[in-house]
This record gives sequence, structure tokens and C-alpha cells, in this order.
Amino acid sequence: MSVLVLAGGGHSHALLLRRWAMHPEKRPDGLVILVSQRSTTLYSGMVPGLIAGRYSLDEVSIDLRRLADQAGVALVIATITGIDLAGRQLLLEQRPALRFDRLSLNVGAVTRAPSPCSQEHRDALTPIKPLEPVLDLLERHDRHPAAQSTWPPFTILGAGLAGLEVALALRQRWPERHLQLISKPEQPRPELAQAIAAAGIEHSVANRSDGDYGGPGLRCTGSQAPAWLEASGLPCCPQSGRVQTTSTLQVQGHPELFASGDCAVIREAARPPSGVWAVRAARPLARNLEAAGRGQPLQRWSPQRRALQLLGGHRQGHAVAWLLWGRWVLGPQAWLWHWKERIDRQFIRKFKTQPAMDHAATGAEPMRCNGCAAKLPAQSLETALNRAGLQTLGSAPEDANPLPGNPTSSGQPLLQSVDGFPALVSDPWLNARLTALHACSDLWACGARVQAAQAVVTLPLSDTAIQEGLLEQTLGGIQSALRPQQACLLGGHTLESRQVAVAPASQSVQVVLSVCGTPTERLWPKRGLQAGDQLLISRSLGTGVLFAAAMEGQAHPSDLDMALEQMSTSQHHLLEELLTLQKAHPKDIHAATDITGFGLLGHLGEMLGPARPQEQLSVTLQAEAIPALPGALTLLENGKASSLAPANRRAWSLLDQDRVTLQFSGITPGSLQRQAVLELLVDPQTCGPLLVSVTRPLAEALLRSASRSWTAIGSVAMASS
Repeated sequence: MSVLVLAGGGHSHALLLRRWAMHPEKRPDGLVILVSQRSTTLYSGMVPGLIAGRYSLDEVSIDLRRLADQAGVALVIATITGIDLAGRQLLLEQRPALRFDRLSLNVGAVTRAPSPCSQEHRDALTPIKPLEPVLDLLERHDRHPAAQSTWPPFTILGAGLAGLEVALALRQRWPERHLQLISKPEQPRPELAQAIAAAGIEHSVANRSDGDYGGPGLRCTGSQAPAWLEASGLPCCPQSGRVQTTSTLQVQGHPELFASGDCAVIREAARPPSGVWAVRAARPLARNLEAAGRGQPLQRWSPQRRALQLLGGHRQGHAVAWLLWGRWVLGPQAWLWHWKERIDRQFIRKFKTQPAMDHAATGAEPMRCNGCAAKLPAQSLETALNRAGLQTLGSAPEDANPLPGNPTSSGQPLLQSVDGFPALVSDPWLNARLTALHACSDLWACGARVQAAQAVVTLPLSDTAIQEGLLEQTLGGIQSALRPQQACLLGGHTLESRQVAVAPASQSVQVVLSVCGTPTERLWPKRGLQAGDQLLISRSLGTGVLFAAAMEGQAHPSDLDMALEQMSTSQHHLLEELLTLQKAHPKDIHAATDITGFGLLGHLGEMLGPARPQEQLSVTLQAEAIPALPGALTLLENGKASSLAPANRRAWSLLDQDRVTLQFSGITPGSLQRQAVLELLVDPQTCGPLLVSVTRPLAEALLRSASRSWTAIGSVAMASS
């Protein structure tokens, strides 16, 4: 078995994934990895409509994460920096390279800079590719509609088809804005120049020898392939930098490499970069990647010489389109726009209408959540500990425990903890980083810096080369979490699973970490709450429900992106912040923990401890102050929940016993919103927040701290008798 890496989430690769999702038997054997800078990709045919405001971003986006999951393909979100041809490695920014046996390039293009043009003047106009900065620019201008009449002209440089579509789309977006189109002397063709004039867009010919085109505006000056392709030593066109391939879509002189879309060109059948050819290349690319994986002959592909193009536009408040075939132009016509829109919506619908399995209807077992949501329910854990004679581990739990024997040279005990879970994501590097940060959190919650760790890594049954690659990525992910803390990986153990892995094999990697460290000043206990304390939390809740919904294809891509960004951010700097403030407030940190699998309410119950007749404390939580990740409360309102949540609801008894009071100020009693907050309290967290119980002066200092990470969510008081 081999490793196939798909570099880039362009149209060819998106269609490739859809093919393997629909026909998994066609997916090449071995490990397939998609590397993309983002978890979504935009359908280029609908981008002008997006700019015009006719479509929302969601309508034109393809969810690569969901598509990869359905296709049994691992997804790595990373920036590609180059290729090591000799070592067969795809080089990535700030993480280990990915080894491959075969590599397919579908990385799109960037905007070519006009010439002549100084760097200063080049920066005045935003390139149309990549599109994300363009959308940010347009949204900033949208925020000040009243001022647009006094602003300088918005410039579109370049009057090829892309520039014309953008100019006409902007006129629809901004009916009153002063727009100017700057073109070469031969552009645009007369029929389309009339449309520009009719739209009230000023047109001029570029005649500035210094390339001073002013701003603000956009550069639509043609495209070129990313520079790292040529820098890697690939055969590229001198003018466009596009990788040259054979008719089998193999890179010239590199049969293990394939390329398609705007970053590539068939040397003997050159075609201009266009989404049309990128889409049509998907099938021959898929067939040849499948054949190469099975050692079968590859098929040649000869793309048609011309492609029918539909140019969307705007006339007197109505959407119209032009049909272009070579030098022949038809339009503008409203019916052509409706035809174009129908084609575009049919294409994007292919990626929107693959429903997740209805487990209730099929009688299948509900999917079990991974990450920390895979831990044993609290009640089952306590029962087993009691039967094993280890009652104290369940009745007086701590996040980390001191090792028996003499203290360290500092006089403080050496603390140790262990943690791990089934893979939450298919990226082995990221999964290992998340596992390491999750394990380290146990020590941070005790006021201890992490000094060292050992790991147990279980790899799936697979080819030796695949196992080696997965282990390399896993160890790299662990190191990425430990090194910034100046902690070291001492060693560990590797195991091979005896169960056949389900594609992708990376999803079957399991990591367990044992971490150790010493408190700097004193150990922060879990059970040290004092009346008058303020409860502060360090980050938002909701990872459990978001990833549960993702397993059913119900989570929004941007919500998952934000969750993973939070989860993969180390909280060791918050430990340092607490330790620094502790010097001025030496006795003001009374208790601390981290919120993991049992949810906020379950771990708060551990902090409160068993009910006592005397000196019983109670906690008041402000419901609307508890931070939630984007999308989490909406999913909870819609009935989504982690598979561990039902067991965690046992902690709601704290509310019935008045040991925890939940105050709602603006949430209607009996509403779905109120129920969602209750569910958020028991949502299991992976790489969840720290929760500290501190005096009011220290709480005020934390809320003013440089990190701006802390949120006050409640207080501690003596329970009324």
C-alpha cells in the first residue's frame, strides 16, 4: 500500500473526493491525504454572484472536511511551501513534511502582477486571487455606505473576462459607487465595452509608465501558478509558471506526480486557465490516479480546444449574461443568466445534498464521539473504582497527583498525570498536538509547568511505510505542544492495533501521554473553594456538540475551524499569567481544574465535593456569561448532543440540590435557549478551558490581564441553611 497526497482543494480534487465518496471501491488502496490551506473551497463559477451580493458565502462554498470524511480521506489544513522531489515530501509551513508515493497538484493560481509596476503601487490594489482578502476588503467598504459617494474611485485593473465580471458584479453591489476599469489598449472587446459604459463604469486605457494605478481597488491582471512550484524544480511554463504535464496528467519527467487545474497545463494541448477545464480534468485525473495505484495502464486525455463561457453581468437592475464562443458573442440576455445560474446551482448541489446516515431510520447504532467525549461515564467509573478498592481516586479526584516519596529539590512534589483518547481528527499531527495539550492541561490546572512526557502510540494495521509516516507526524505533533513549554519527550512505547483500520488509516491512530512537572510555588487543589471567591473560565465551551454534529455533517465549517483553532492553541501562557499574578496575590488562588469530558457542571461538582451538613458551599453561575463557541448553542437548541452528554446529565442534580444555582436574566423560562444552556453545562470538552476559583482582587486583575482570555461566570458563597 502507498501514500497518495492530494495537494490543494481545487475543483478537480473536490470532484475526485465526491467520486470516492459515492464509490469508495474506486479509492486507491493505502492512505490518501488532502492538504488544503482552508477547510472550504469556493466554486469559481459563482464567485461573481458572490461579489455582486446575489449569493451568500455558504451558497458558493464546498465543505472539504465533510467531503474528505465521506471519501475516507485524511484532511490536513496547512500552507504548502514546496516539494522535496528527491525525498518525495510535500513541504508544509510550521509542521513536518508529508511523505508521499504519489502526489497530485491542484493548488490553483494567484494573480499575476502587472508590468511595469512598483511594489508600492502593486500593493495599492488587492489581487483578485486568493479571494478571501478581497471579500474582507469589500465588507470593509460595505460598512460605510454613506461615505462611498465621497471616496476616491474604486479601481479594477484588467479587462479580461475576469475583470469585466468583477466590474459588473461590483456595480450590482454598489449601484452609486464611482468605479473605474483600467485595461490594455485592445481590451475589452466592443460588445462588452458597451456593457461597461451602460453600467456607468468609467473606462480608461493603461498608459502610466510607472504603473501607478492608485487605489483602493482590485487587480484582475491574469493568473500564474504559485511560485513554489517552479522553485521546487518542476518543469513550468516561463510565462505563467504552470506545471507542464503529459496527456495522462503526469508531470513531465516525474511520473509519480500529477497536476491539473489552473496550476497545470498539458504541454502538447495547452489551454488557458479556467474552471471549465479544471472541472473536466477531474474524471481523467481520477481514473489515472486509481489506475496508478493498481499498477494499471494510464489513459490519455485531450481536452477540447474551446470552452463555452457564460459571462454574468448586470443591466438596469437586472441580472443578464453573455455567451462567448471564441470571437462570437451573444447577449446580454436575461435567459442566459438563468441558464448560467441553473448550471452553477446544479454543480454546487452535488456537494450539498449528500445526507448523513439516519441512524434511527436504519436501526444502526448511534455514532460514538471521539476525543475526550470517548471517556467512560462518571458513574461507571466510580462504580468500577469502588469495586476495585480504589474509592479515593473517585471520591477525591485531582487533575494530577504527587508521586510518593521525597519532594523535589524545590521542596515541591513531582506531579504526574496521564490522558489520551481516540483520534478526534484525521490529521495525525494535529490529533497528536491536541492530545498533548489536553494532557498538559491537567498539570496547568494544578499550577505546575510541564517538564517531561512519555507517549504510547497505537498505530493501525497497515503497510510499514504508512505506519512510519503516521508515527513521524504523531511525534511531530506532540513535540509542537511540548517544545514551547521547554518540556521534553522522554520516550514511550508503540503498539500495532489488531483491528483493521477504517479509511483513512490516520483516524485509527491513538495517543496516550503521561506528563509530569512541579508546581512553582504551591499545588492548586481542586477542592479549595472559599466563600466570596469568583469563578473564572479561560475559553469557550462547545467542542463536544460541534464534533458530534460534524460526524453527521451538520456542523458549519467555519464553526469547526474556530473550535480547532481554540483547541490547538496552548494555554501554558495562561499558567504563566497566573503564576506571575500569584506573586502579588500569594494566597488568592483557592482552587482550579480543567474542563474536560464531564463538562463544566461535572467538574464543578468535583470542586464542590460531597455534600456536608455543615459549612456547605454553593455556587451561582450567570448563564449568559458562560462563553460558547460559535454554532454550539444553535446545535444544542436543535437537539444535537455528544454521545457522552446523556451520562453527564447526572450532574444536573447539583441544580436540584441547590448546590449550584443557574441565574438566567434575559432567557425565557422553558425556552429552547434555556435548555441549550443546560446542555452546554454538560457538554464534554476536548482541550477545554481552565476554571479557577480566586479572590475578587485577583479576579479583577485577571480580567484586566494582557491575554484577555478570562471570563467571570459565577461566584461562591456559603449555602443558606
